[in-house]
Amino acid sequence: MGKPLVAVFSGAGMSTDSGIPDYRGPQGLWRRDPEAEKLVTYAHYMADPEIRRRSWRMRAEVAALGAQPNAAHLAVAELERAGTPVRVVTQNVDGLHQLAGMPPRKVFELHGTARAVVCTACRARSGMEEALARVAAGDPDPACAACGGILKPATVMFGERLDPQVLAQAVAVAKGCQVFIAVGSTLQVQPAASLAGMAAEAGARLIIVNAEETPYDPLADEVIREPIGTALPALLARVGGLSPA
Repeated sequence: MGKPLVAVFSGAGMSTDSGIPDYRGPQGLWRRDPEAEKLVTYAHYMADPEIRRRSWRMRAEVAALGAQPNAAHLAVAELERAGTPVRVVTQNVDGLHQLAGMPPRKVFELHGTARAVVCTACRARSGMEEALARVAAGDPDPACAACGGILKPATVMFGERLDPQVLAQAVAVAKGCQVFIAVGSTLQVQPAASLAGMAAEAGARLIIVNAEETPYDPLADEVIREPIGTALPALLARVGGLSPA
């Protein structure tokens, strides 16, 4: 029998070992500083130049572009390289799955990417590094070089819709996989979190790897509370030998 199609659904907990903060966890930024949520809320960002300036400063300080894949990202890419069909659906915007070696066409970024910026007027895209270089050079709210419009990260901010095409691809993966592994996600942000339920309803083996309880734990065939950096590589080594149910 062929190897199962494995869907890896990753949330912020997947990247904390790479030094990227978990915004919704017990010590997450949104819980510590509710005002910070305005920095990534579309309406506030577009209406208030000071919010934009603070948002750019935050991105310069977080330095997420320098983050490197951790053992969990590398294990996912290794499973794919070893011949198991893998698709990654991620809530993360850090691009670490691709840096770890996952082919970009097999990674579906539900919330966009922090590695690019987009003009809200003409939709021109350019690199985040270029924008941050302009901030560092003294431009606190860089405008689009093409049309002068407001630039924003190519991420889905609060108040913006998910890209319907990316969401449709993610739904197809959830309904078509034999194993669905939700890792490092609270499974609370909809509609992304509902993919776990879709996969279980379609007959997939649902495995949840997360430090805290999630709303989908009762549907799971297996729940793992161990640290992701060690638990996921061990789990994927085991899953790689499974046959479809």
